[in-house]
Amino acid sequence: MGISVDTFFLKPDGQGTLQAQIQQMIAEGILSGRFHVGEKLPSSRKLAAHLGVSRITVTLAYTELLANDYLTARGRSGYYVSENAPVPPKYTPVRRSTETVDWDRALARRFSDGDVLTKPQDWRDYRYPFIYGQPDRTLFDHANWRLCAVRALGHKDFDSLTGDYVDQDDPLLVEFIARHTLPRRGIAARPEEILITLGAQNALWLTSRILLGHGRKAAIEDPSYYALHELLRCSDATMTALRVDQDGLPPDAIPDDTDVIYTTPSHQCPTTATMPVARRHDLLERARALDAMIVEDDYEFEMAFLGAPSPALKSLDRDGRVIYVGSFSKSLFPGLRLGYMVGSEAFIREARALRSLVFRHPPGHIQRTAAYFLSLGHYDAQIRRMSKALLQRRQTMEEAIERHGLTVAGRGVFGGSSMWMRAPDHVDTAELARQLQKQGVHIEPGAPFFSDPHRPRNFYRLGYSSISSDRIPDGIARIAEAIQAS
Repeated sequence: MGISVDTFFLKPDGQGTLQAQIQQMIAEGILSGRFHVGEKLPSSRKLAAHLGVSRITVTLAYTELLANDYLTARGRSGYYVSENAPVPPKYTPVRRSTETVDWDRALARRFSDGDVLTKPQDWRDYRYPFIYGQPDRTLFDHANWRLCAVRALGHKDFDSLTGDYVDQDDPLLVEFIARHTLPRRGIAARPEEILITLGAQNALWLTSRILLGHGRKAAIEDPSYYALHELLRCSDATMTALRVDQDGLPPDAIPDDTDVIYTTPSHQCPTTATMPVARRHDLLERARALDAMIVEDDYEFEMAFLGAPSPALKSLDRDGRVIYVGSFSKSLFPGLRLGYMVGSEAFIREARALRSLVFRHPPGHIQRTAAYFLSLGHYDAQIRRMSKALLQRRQTMEEAIERHGLTVAGRGVFGGSSMWMRAPDHVDTAELARQLQKQGVHIEPGAPFFSDPHRPRNFYRLGYSSISSDRIPDGIARIAEAIQAS
């Protein structure tokens, strides 16, 4: 690969001769790791024209670098970065100036102080990755996804690849969601009532910006999705966290002045509790009495390998007050960042307008590829394959957990891909997680899911979507040993 001539610039305040400055510029590029071993430098003629110097000046600089083993010459091909050049492992830009900005004064808002769940970049190298929401590459249908992507690159789909939808979405994907995905949840929706999003989190952000603001009040579950806390905090609304029970969010605990209710009724995050149908009706009645909106995050409904999931809250809604959020991130792969939102046309119109101000629409090629993958039956086949594997892993998890005396705080009634666990009260699972990482075990501490400043620190989540069944028993044994030693 050749190094672009456009990356070369002489410093206006450069010291020494032009030849020396060119030598220093190239040497710095190599020493900083910006230029890699084997990369070809621009020809002396091209670099001279770009820098506005004579060709002999560049040639002399190249010759000196060649003598010092920074460069190597290959016949008539040109000059390349030498294999013997002292190259660091990765490129670190050289700081050219000292910042004088007072960031405490310059920042109008801060977004980096909130709770986040972190995972090691090398988690795939862990022998026991009980990590939630990450895919098992052995279960993903790479071949058919690739074929669908190639088809979406074809001449017939040129407009979906290159066109600007402005504020619209791929009609094929919207049609599939309307005709196949939503009916499985008992939901009927027209295209005008569906919006494609960059995953569920993007959908939750859109709802917070449209439905909430200064003076408005939101009710959320406790514990709940940690990023939701920060989304609502940034909306300037007042937030009330309501402790969930074995059936999810209790409707009678919702304050009288609530404007928006956020809930995960089918598979509560993170406890995995499923809200019974009777309570779903009670929740709708409570929202009607308050004239409040409900945002339903229906994540993981596809992972119902133990039995058919309950009807979505949206399917029971007769007032149009439920905003339904779905995602393909868990069922396909999280890097896809593709989800959807269903609501009354008036709401979707505002969500579409807000989305267009930020990024217009998710990439057309990704939407069309997903539409083909879904409509050709590959998605259903993958769900069946994943459900079979997750069922086996769950059974192995339950056997190992029982054998080692660990405590399950919540397990999905219909399936899912994780278990909510509770360690003894004295155990800080954040510290437990750090200790287990040394043994190649990854667990997720539960504290970030709670809103209470005095939140419990002894909960943790075990995902089993990315760990094979044969490694689960040994991994659970290591967790039990670490808890006993705490």
